[in-house]
Amino acid sequence: MPVRLFVSVCATVCVSVSLVGAQPSPRRAVAARVDLVLTGGKVFTADAAHPWAEALAIHGARIIAVGTNAEIRRLAGKTTREIALAGRVVIPGINDAHDHVGDVPVGVDVRTSAAPTPDPTTTQVLDSVHAVAARTPAGTWIKVTIGPRVLSDTAARRSALDRVAARHPVLLWTWWGHGAVLNTTGLHLLGIADSAVDPLGGWYERDAAGRLTGALYEYAEWGALRRLYSRGSERALVASLRAFADTALRMGVTTVQDMAGYVDPALTARAFRDADLPIRMRLIRWSIPNAAGRNEAEWDSLTSRVGPRVVVSGRKWVLDATPIEQNALMRRPYPGRPGWYGRLNFPADTVRAILSTALRAGAAQLCLHIVGDSTAALVLNLMEGLAPDSVWRPLRVRFEHGNGITGTQIDRARRLGIVIAQARPESAPLRTWLEAGLPVAYGSDNLRNPFYFMMVVVTKPTSPDQAISRETAVTTLTRGPAYAEFAEREKGSLAPGMLADLAVLSQDIFIVPAAALPATTSMLTIVGGQVVRDLLPHATSTHARRR
Repeated sequence: MPVRLFVSVCATVCVSVSLVGAQPSPRRAVAARVDLVLTGGKVFTADAAHPWAEALAIHGARIIAVGTNAEIRRLAGKTTREIALAGRVVIPGINDAHDHVGDVPVGVDVRTSAAPTPDPTTTQVLDSVHAVAARTPAGTWIKVTIGPRVLSDTAARRSALDRVAARHPVLLWTWWGHGAVLNTTGLHLLGIADSAVDPLGGWYERDAAGRLTGALYEYAEWGALRRLYSRGSERALVASLRAFADTALRMGVTTVQDMAGYVDPALTARAFRDADLPIRMRLIRWSIPNAAGRNEAEWDSLTSRVGPRVVVSGRKWVLDATPIEQNALMRRPYPGRPGWYGRLNFPADTVRAILSTALRAGAAQLCLHIVGDSTAALVLNLMEGLAPDSVWRPLRVRFEHGNGITGTQIDRARRLGIVIAQARPESAPLRTWLEAGLPVAYGSDNLRNPFYFMMVVVTKPTSPDQAISRETAVTTLTRGPAYAEFAEREKGSLAPGMLADLAVLSQDIFIVPAAALPATTSMLTIVGGQVVRDLLPHATSTHARRR
């Protein structure tokens, strides 16, 4: 056995064993502890020192060796299971650094299009709502996914929805999550009166007479959704979580970092505990402000670990919206809207207070939704004014999306230790960020196909100079997200001592045409050394021969 492999193995699993007679040899001691070996593969480790291998060995929840087929087979004992990979590609388990998990079924969910980003007309939406209301018992929620056309149309408001569904609560929900419209029945059921005061971080749209139009933005919307979804069945939420986990495992995703805000924290914790998901979950606190202020204490009743694979850590704040509805704060006015630059969700003093809180000992990692370049500049200015770079760097403040980090702001962000999570693949300058030393973490943000993300970032059809290699793309799916949650010594690469989280893929993502990448699935997904999805042909799964 080569010295490198032997040392790596013994550093992890060799222990002092007291036996009658002679002490077992190191190799035999290791063999007795190898539970599973995967051989005959094309293993991309995402470990910069040794990026490629043929095989690996697992004991318990961790990898104990990575190397050639011969090296790994020599470690197998009498009870070791061997899975022959027949040349298939193995990558570290994908870590989704930004998603919104746990859809709660609410009444009738209306889709006007099969597209993940529908943009129906107001007429289509009103016709659909009218038709559903005619065949649905009064009082049933009707939820329709809309795009920017309807959200920006002042004719698609409360009064129009009342005309087609007066006895049903109606919610028009934007697919990107920044903006919603309720009818009168919906507003009343959620306790939102015409006298409602705009909450911190959000606002209600009003007509000239001061009456609510039914349109809600930012924390006004999310507060309403929290009240709605928290009334749902815990059983239904558990079922939704389990269905989500099945989808994740099919894509080779073994960790998900959930922006947990749409459901009450206590219900969230109970549902995740009862669901007992086979994947790792990080619940990032997403507080909904109340009359008393930022309401950061609402998660304090929960322990940091609510289940065997579920932890609570970090805190998210949404500082601006997006260019889709033109509310991200930009340095230049939006096309067709002279003088409109977007807006901050919070006053600058509140943003400063949020940043100051992050500097306290034991404070949660900040995950700041920042899209506009003006918002990015403001936050970088505030950070530099509050503490030196050396203080900020260990805190790994995250910019969720972070598209506004361009030009001279890139080096400033690098010096402050900013991590960019859920970069928009179509528009983000990924190559420039990575070459400048900015950590980047993949996040699906509900569009849950990491191999679609990979296809876009390796081709970058609108900016070819920003295309990255396939190997680098995989590290943004694995190592980058692990770094974004302070877990790079546990996850994100396949090396001795790391958690045995990995995926065996249906095709070779390093050589197939880029257009074929989104069709990739995981044939075998392992989490903590346990096989949790297995579609490999039975002929490739064997046991090591007795010695």
